[in-house]
This record gives sequence, structure tokens and C-alpha cells, in this order.
Amino acid sequence: MKKYDKLVRDLIPEVIKKDGKECDVYICGKAEFTKRLEDKLQEEVNEYLEEKNLEELADVMEVLFGLAENLGYSENELLKKREEKLKDRGGFKKGIVLQGVK
Repeated sequence: MKKYDKLVRDLIPEVIKKDGKECDVYICGKAEFTKRLEDKLQEEVNEYLEEKNLEELADVMEVLFGLAENLGYSENELLKKREEKLKDRGGFKKGIVLQGVK
């Protein structure tokens, strides 16, 4: 059996079973879940930095939604907070680099 020991998307066990294979899984507790989500975020960011594609960006976003929920926030609350910050401080679309303030 190939070993992984990593957090996977919720439907992965079913995908594996539909493929005619077996897998060992368990549901981790909140503290472990937080740590594994943070590890997964780093993994997905690294994959984005290598691949630079929309699929990897979507994976990063999904982990962010998981982290938000783990902290007690909904996806909508995270998106609302993003919109508030976008309105108040702007986004990252123009490429502005702050070099100093006098």
C-alpha cells in the first residue's frame, strides 16, 4: 500500500473506491485539522508557484475556505471580508510597489 499521510479533499476516498482500490483514512481533530490545513496551504501554494495555472489557484482557494470554516467563518464571510478590504484598500491588480513613506 502506498503511504500518503496528508489531508485530502472530502470526496477522494469515494474516488479511490470507484477506481476499485481501497484506502485507509481517519477524521482528525480540530487542532490536527488546523495544522494539516496550514500544511496543505503551503503545499498548494508551492504547486501554484511551480505550475502557475488556474487549477492550482482554485486549490489554494479551497484550502482557504477550509481554514476559514475551521476558524468558525463561512465562505460567504470570507468573501465579504475580502470585498470590504477591496473597497477600503483596493486589490492587487495594478502592480503598485510601495518603496517608502516620508
